[in-house]
Amino acid sequence: MTSREKVTRVFQHDPNAPGVMWTGHPNDKTIPLFAREWDIEPTREAIFQYLADDCRWIPADAGYKHPQGLPAFDPSYGVRRDTLSAPGCFAEAETPADLEDYPWPDPQHLDFTEIYAQIDQHQDKMVFTGMWSPFFHQVADFFGMENYFIKMYERPEVVEALTERIVDFYVAANEKFFAGLGDRADVMFFGNDFGTQRDLFISPKSFRQFVLPAFRRLIAVGKKYGKRIMLHSCGSIYRIIPDLIDSGVDILHPIQAQAAGMSAENLAQYKNDLCFVGGIDAQSFFVNATPEEIRREVRRVKGILGPGLVVSPSHEEILPNVPAANILAMAQAARE
Repeated sequence: MTSREKVTRVFQHDPNAPGVMWTGHPNDKTIPLFAREWDIEPTREAIFQYLADDCRWIPADAGYKHPQGLPAFDPSYGVRRDTLSAPGCFAEAETPADLEDYPWPDPQHLDFTEIYAQIDQHQDKMVFTGMWSPFFHQVADFFGMENYFIKMYERPEVVEALTERIVDFYVAANEKFFAGLGDRADVMFFGNDFGTQRDLFISPKSFRQFVLPAFRRLIAVGKKYGKRIMLHSCGSIYRIIPDLIDSGVDILHPIQAQAAGMSAENLAQYKNDLCFVGGIDAQSFFVNATPEEIRREVRRVKGILGPGLVVSPSHEEILPNVPAANILAMAQAARE
């Protein structure tokens, strides 16, 4: 049975599905540390193969190839930004018409040939793919984060217009990507971080007005092409999980275990409606625990959230302070 078949059974909530895992995304500085520990080549793929990882994340964003090398979106267009709070190029926008003077990305510059070639190399794995589509963050950058939240009250029509403009591109890009992808991958994966350690950045009411409609548009593309929908959001997002389920999200990642309301016990109420990828705390537990403690925690979380669980760290970025032995212990316990 291939990893792709194993993970499919997990996503089908098959009680007899074998244990599966996803390493996540080892940081550039982490790769040589793990490679030296395990005497392997210093590449992510070598790490994945050593751990017998069942999944691969191959985003499609690199398929945007502007002839002048411009990025799809540049919130610093004409201004200087050093922090998330710094004003972006639309900080002073008062009406939707103020958004017109910007070089909006053109879907005709999309070429996914190289992305498809990467996916073709991993047909035995469960591939997570699609445009990352971080529209929430990009709107925040175009306005400046605090300014974004203020404009939701003072200029809601401008916020809605900018969000729609950005999501128009991602909808068109995903449409083109998945039309050409066919059945070479099974999961549409995209991400926006809506949570802090304690709660959402914005109220559930504002989320439903300014964010959820865009979600539904993106998800509709994935569903059109028969893909399961996997959403990434760090932080405490428990207050909107019912909205995510209603909008068509099938899989939630990464389950930031220490954030308010995001423990395995809290999320178990949704295990019949969602699958989960993540859940093993990467904020402090992975850093400080022993390998045996990691194994016990994996077994505990599997017992609560299984069978619809792909064991993985509670954030995909594996930092250099995570011992190689602990990642190996997670992989071993996941497959028990």
